Amino acid sequence: MFPLPGGIGLSHLRAYDWEAADGVCGGSPHLHLACTEAYVVTGGRGAVQTLSVDGYRETGLEAGVVAWFAPGTVHRMVQRDDLRITVLMQNSGLPEAGDAVFTFPPPLLADPDAYAEAAAMPTDDDAARRRRDLAIEGYLPIRDALAAGDPGPLRDFHRVAAALVAPKVGAWIPRWRAGALAAAELTGEHLKALANGDASHLEGAGVRVAVPSTKDGYGMCGRREEYRLEDPPL
Repeated sequence: MFPLPGGIGLSHLRAYDWEAADGVCGGSPHLHLACTEAYVVTGGRGAVQTLSVDGYRETGLEAGVVAWFAPGTVHRMVQRDDLRITVLMQNSGLPEAGDAVFTFPPPLLADPDAYAEAAAMPTDDDAARRRRDLAIEGYLPIRDALAAGDPGPLRDFHRVAAALVAPKVGAWIPRWRAGALAAAELTGEHLKALANGDASHLEGAGVRVAVPSTKDGYGMCGRREEYRLEDPPL
């Protein structure tokens, strides 16, 4: 079974309510290098701050809003009033394998071992907050440069982020082939069968149900409830 139709990953988030150096409460700015991410807002109010070569943007979030961002978009979830979000993530398995890079200060980004230590999954609130604050420390200069019309620091971050993940990409390809690509190819097989009058795949119909298996974990943007659905074989 694929994680969800199309190889989509699913989790729930409640944005962190810790105040950062700029007085804003929220999560750890980061980007994904190969995956598009979507927020489906289920409750509360907040915002997502995004950085792209087109500039800085803050998008309001409230129940019913859907917002999504392509690879390379630095995003920071902002908490205002009990913001709760369901996250849909492209290419399930790749983000967990490292397709995300925090906006840490340049010296950490230049040292893969130091970066890995700083980016490790937190085990308590203090560690999660330290990781968030490091990401804010590197994020604010990039945001300020964009506000001044200079995309150079963001482009520099893109290059360093790509260099950090480059050694992992070889291991991502089998995950992608067995997950999102295989899901798309399966649809092609179904269409071909239907064109030939073959409906045998419909005998596999049924309902699959999952509940969160990890509650109150520490995501990049907030407290995370994760669905550990069955992974496709590699």
